[in-house]
Amino acid sequence: MLGMPSKSTFAPLTNDTLRDRTAEVISEAIISGRIRPGERLNESQLARELRVSRAPVREALQRLQEQSLIVNVPRRGMFVVSLDDEDIQKINSLRVILEAEALRLTRRHLTPQGERRLAQLITAIESMHATPTSQAVRVDLEFHRAIWLLTGNEYLEKTLTSLTAPLFAHLVLNLLRSEKMRLVLDSHRPLYDFVRGRSDASAEDVMVAHLRVRYHDPVRFSSLVAPVQPTHADTV
Repeated sequence: MLGMPSKSTFAPLTNDTLRDRTAEVISEAIISGRIRPGERLNESQLARELRVSRAPVREALQRLQEQSLIVNVPRRGMFVVSLDDEDIQKINSLRVILEAEALRLTRRHLTPQGERRLAQLITAIESMHATPTSQAVRVDLEFHRAIWLLTGNEYLEKTLTSLTAPLFAHLVLNLLRSEKMRLVLDSHRPLYDFVRGRSDASAEDVMVAHLRVRYHDPVRFSSLVAPVQPTHADTV
């Protein structure tokens, strides 16, 4: 695997569900930036570093491929997915629709326990230093996943997890300047307010505003944005 240190960065696995745990450990390495977008994954080397046989590694890589974190390039092997600007815009255009539904469902089903969990996460986010780090990306993802899990719809949660996994992996390559990172961290508060019933804005508007803090034109490929009508000059 290109670029990975010779010394193992993984603790040995003892969990009975080796495939799931292996997928979790590799996914965490990707999202944290220890394995970078575009990097080739070597099944044998991963097995050695994780101290498991190749079978659970192979199954884990297949699962991560299903989650869009990994792509299989014919005759070349498995690579961590790499996104261009249009890929990011297309993912976010779909994410707005799905995560807006997640916000509405969580608002409807929010329990005191769920609210306490979100309160813990929003406190962690808002107390973080604005210095861009992979830890900020992990807490960001954890907050969104908590909302998805609270919807009561496991299919929606799994779809959003798979859809956004490459986005969060990509974020590690593009950690923002400190001043913008502060805005990104603070942009989670409106999501928190919405699910607690303290916002009159639509779920779609809340999500679009949240994504626009970090991304350029996140709903370019969404029907939420009216198409630009040609002017007279365009038709002449």
